[in-house]
Amino acid sequence: MKKLIIAAMAFAFFSSHAQNQKDNTLVKQKTNLKNEAKMNKKILIIVSNANAIGPNNRRTGTFLPEVAHPYAEFERANYQIDFASLTGDTPYLDALNLVNDADNLAFLTGKGWESMQKAVKLSDVDVSKYDAIFVPGGLAPMVDMPENQLLKKVIKETYERNAVVGAVCHGPVSLLNVKLSNGSYLVNGKNITSFTDEEERGYAIADVPFLLETALTKQGAKFHAAAVWSAHSIADGNLVTGQNPASAKGVAEKMIVILESAKK
Repeated sequence: MKKLIIAAMAFAFFSSHAQNQKDNTLVKQKTNLKNEAKMNKKILIIVSNANAIGPNNRRTGTFLPEVAHPYAEFERANYQIDFASLTGDTPYLDALNLVNDADNLAFLTGKGWESMQKAVKLSDVDVSKYDAIFVPGGLAPMVDMPENQLLKKVIKETYERNAVVGAVCHGPVSLLNVKLSNGSYLVNGKNITSFTDEEERGYAIADVPFLLETALTKQGAKFHAAAVWSAHSIADGNLVTGQNPASAKGVAEKMIVILESAKK
């Protein structure tokens, strides 16, 4: 009888242990599925290849915090982040003097800058596989993005399939001259912001070919300007824009909110 009791207790113990292991496995599987669902969100950051602007050949590139801060937010959200440039050549960075910022430093010393240097040519990318595209600023986009026809096509198609389009500071120059299937400008009637005319007059008025706020407004944008150099970002549907370098983090945060609220 004693042996039977011991055997029964042993069976009960091992059965309970096996059930606990099964439950733990199910929990891990569910967690992994959630993480995989998040990882399936794919962000394509499209950068300029310009390194000089204006009559005095002012040195420029992508403004470091405008790519590093969004990169950090996307990375914290566990998204896949890829880079493309218009020509496929190695892009340039500006504002390296801001390296004391934690996210800027992490970008430069971690995977961010390494990945950006290997940016693929935009024409070689199947952008339809991405949940969002993001265009950082710096003066560089004012050189090669106002009229780039492939970029305009990519933005139009991304916007019209209801994926997220984000841009910050001078990055919204990429939205200029984008026409939707109905023939209207993408920015027409949209609540957006960018580097303002007032900010430009105190920064690079002698170097830029035109004032971005004025150009966007002429194509029908409902432009919203905050105090100069203050953090200011706007979401209008699946379009997210930011005013200046201080706004880059906010643009990424708003993009993530939209992406996370979308049906899996």
